[in-house]
Amino acid sequence: MTDHSTIIKLTAAEIASAIASGELTAVEVTEAHLARIDAVDEKVHAFLHIDREGALAQARAVDAKKAAGEKLGPLAGVPLALKDIFTTKDMPTTVGSKILEGWVPPYDATLTQKLRAADVVILGKTNMDEFAMGSSTENSAYGPTGNPWDLTRIPGGSGGGSSAALASYQAPLAIGTDTGGSIRQPAAVTGIVGVKPTYGSVSRYGMVAFSSSLDQGGPCARTVLDAALLHEAIAGHDPMDSTSIDAPVPPVVEAARNGSVAGMRVGVVKQFSGEGYQAGVVQRFDESVELLRSLGATVVELDCPSFDLALSAYYLIAPSECSSNLARFDAMRYGLRVGDDGTRSAEDVTALTREAGFGDEVKRRIILGTYALSSGYYDAYYGSAQKVRTLITREFEKAFEQVDVIVSPTTPTTAFPIGERADDPMAMYLADLCTIPTNLAGNSAMSLPCGLAPEDGLPVGLQIIAPAMKDDRLYKVGAAVEAAFVEQWGHPLLEEAPSL
Repeated sequence: MTDHSTIIKLTAAEIASAIASGELTAVEVTEAHLARIDAVDEKVHAFLHIDREGALAQARAVDAKKAAGEKLGPLAGVPLALKDIFTTKDMPTTVGSKILEGWVPPYDATLTQKLRAADVVILGKTNMDEFAMGSSTENSAYGPTGNPWDLTRIPGGSGGGSSAALASYQAPLAIGTDTGGSIRQPAAVTGIVGVKPTYGSVSRYGMVAFSSSLDQGGPCARTVLDAALLHEAIAGHDPMDSTSIDAPVPPVVEAARNGSVAGMRVGVVKQFSGEGYQAGVVQRFDESVELLRSLGATVVELDCPSFDLALSAYYLIAPSECSSNLARFDAMRYGLRVGDDGTRSAEDVTALTREAGFGDEVKRRIILGTYALSSGYYDAYYGSAQKVRTLITREFEKAFEQVDVIVSPTTPTTAFPIGERADDPMAMYLADLCTIPTNLAGNSAMSLPCGLAPEDGLPVGLQIIAPAMKDDRLYKVGAAVEAAFVEQWGHPLLEEAPSL
């Protein structure tokens, strides 16, 4: 099996199995994906940096380990696209920003170390909204990424590069981060699977911080099982991260191999509906709920009134934390430095560097967050938002006393045209309406494809939400839904995407 067009369509589990059996070599697999990148990434722009020689060296090392009879990881030799927010000591880490252009970190993030230890082949770093601030990947300082279903539309954000790399078959696995929905929202609009693990279950050490109490790295893949295999490889306690949970990783792979919803109670929150939801999205979601019933689940309607305040609370908490985290980019420690000609003060150089290095959306959120934290306004804004966060967390706890998981549309609409919401931040923020409550509460959640919207033929995502540290429920439900949909469609949804 050496045909590149065949290799790139394989799932990560199939690739790992073929390498383990000797049917394929890691070098053959890596070369096939590098050739695909050469063929299509000029149009898609999923990658900011491609580590061609590094990837081939990793692949050769996997083949050598296999030849020597050494034990290989479950994803050995499988290529992966890494969001450019995790530090990599052999590649630049820009976070999609000019202020870090060309910066090569002196260390690997814990997640990067885990990928290397698992013998995963890292192809390069993917495009993203600057500092993960955005819902469309239009805020990248290096230009937008296109949605492989329609290159004139957004691939979601902030992890649009990772989702587009998967949907265009440039990689079978990718890593994203999810602060308000940046794994699930791109997954939904590109027809792939994306998982936000429980907050604290995947290390944030070496992940450039946006909003420390919300940021969470997680797996992106084309199937539920592939996402589970990657989840298991990157999760686990890390003493380098003070927010890391010291508890066993839930059995996500076992759950993905034994999908079932029989006897489960599935909640539908009435606040995840109404004005602003596209008709085709609502139609596919309603069909998904009926599918769950037909598979043996009991559907329960839930009322969570504080969810209506989640967007407002998020856009006070996240900017407040970003205004603090981004203070470190002062022209003295990292990357870009502007105006340092010996005639200006350190304060002037810092100001000139931030003016040149930060984009408009980053500046907007820093100003908003600084205002919310300022003396005299802290209690009125940031303090109130934290109270709303507590209410949302309690409503989730109460809901999970009644149901095993909650389902909703992942996004209110399908992928919108590039530029359509560029001058309307509020319209852009609404793209994360269904995903944000989960980040505020710290729960786990997954998005997987549930069909195409009839009016535009674009992918719709189904979101599954589970309690914290019950991530295995996502995979158990997700695998059952995925199998039922594939049987119904006769093939994975991604096969309906147009050729590039």
